[in-house]
Amino acid sequence: MKKLIALLLIGFLTVQVQAQNTDEDAFYIKDIYNTALTQGQCYNWLDYLTNNIGGRLSGSPESLAAVEYVKQMLDTLGMDTVWLQPCTVPHWVRGEKEIVRIVNSSSRGSVDLPALALGNSVGTGYSGITAEVVEIKGLDALEKMKKNALKGKIAFFSEPMDPTQISTFAAYGGAVGQRVYGASRASKLGAVGVVVRSMTTKLDDIPHTGVTVYEEGVEKKIPTFAISTKAAVLLGDMLKTEKVRIYMRSTCKMLEPKISYNVVGEIRGSEKPDEIILVGGHLDSWDVGTGAHDDGAGCVQSMDVVQLFKRLNYKPKRTLRCVLFMNEENGQAGAKAYRDFSMENKEYHLAAIESDRGGFTPRGFTCDGDETIFKTKFKKVTRWLPLLKPYNIDFKKGGSGADISRLKPQKGLLFGFWPDSQRYFDFHHAPNDLLENVNKRELELGTAAMTSLVYLLDKYGLE
Repeated sequence: MKKLIALLLIGFLTVQVQAQNTDEDAFYIKDIYNTALTQGQCYNWLDYLTNNIGGRLSGSPESLAAVEYVKQMLDTLGMDTVWLQPCTVPHWVRGEKEIVRIVNSSSRGSVDLPALALGNSVGTGYSGITAEVVEIKGLDALEKMKKNALKGKIAFFSEPMDPTQISTFAAYGGAVGQRVYGASRASKLGAVGVVVRSMTTKLDDIPHTGVTVYEEGVEKKIPTFAISTKAAVLLGDMLKTEKVRIYMRSTCKMLEPKISYNVVGEIRGSEKPDEIILVGGHLDSWDVGTGAHDDGAGCVQSMDVVQLFKRLNYKPKRTLRCVLFMNEENGQAGAKAYRDFSMENKEYHLAAIESDRGGFTPRGFTCDGDETIFKTKFKKVTRWLPLLKPYNIDFKKGGSGADISRLKPQKGLLFGFWPDSQRYFDFHHAPNDLLENVNKRELELGTAAMTSLVYLLDKYGLE
């Protein structure tokens, strides 16, 4: 009987302690949200990054100005250490304004199509290229074409993002292969150039750039452009009734690689400094907009996590590290440099959180990890849902982010910040990725969500 009473007492006390902790955590997370929405700095930082520095393509003067700016901002937050981590990045330049023009059409005459050269593309040469267009509805359709089927032609990849996908990221993943690999594979069939429908669900006149990759074994690199979705529809309609020739011209080129930097700030943990919790985004952006959503938002949110903890006088048990990666867009040199540094120093990232899906209303976090540990550690995370549900935060299995995914062998959990995705591809890699298209409150809510997750990870760990 005494043993039974003792066990009941222990159980009662355990429940009381858990309830006390839950209440304490709920009040603290509320403080995080209140502070983020009233004293956050992320929007002010994003204003400077976008409107004073602008687009930050790797290797550009603007990218180095951004490195210096965010380093100075992190220095003001009283972190234990702030440093620059070197990485060698590709240096691609766009050159003069691109031209893509339908010429001598029997129905329309000459029509200029809104277009952007794709990142890493070769140029056309000063005189440009004129050739007949062949429509191809995606990479699968290309694979069925015969050798030399595109000889002397311009390949037009017209597959749209699937509008029936609720997740626009799933729609993007299903169509983006033609943008990334279309030039390489069309070249093998004799094409002299490529135009691709822009990767967006929106029908408008705004072209979206993005990276193209020349695969190994490609004998001839050919120029490749993205055209706006309205231009793609027009071109497709014309090809149903007539042969169409296009003139295209670009002076883009790849220069010699340059040294650039990741920016890293760290607060050493007071109890478990060898367990690292990373928050980060990528500092580089395409040159045609100002990189507000992609990924200025993720960078300033990650910096603001540190600012909020400092303002709340929170002292982390584990090491909190803010990493602003360079060269995610056209090479991922920063992610590789950080991975190599971390592995060489035998570090352990308990968790890493990447924000690279825009500054929209938070929905939660996707979560990934080594299969040997994922189930157990993810179960621990889902126990925090009652604390986060009042803020509409959920967890689901899925990818994390391009820059932190290389840390998976360390067997911590990798999180991707997951905001509402419906408007993201309206701005992704486009000239309208500007501060005016970022909602201040939504951006701050994202910071609060990230800070709350870091707080729970730091307090309770994943064991």
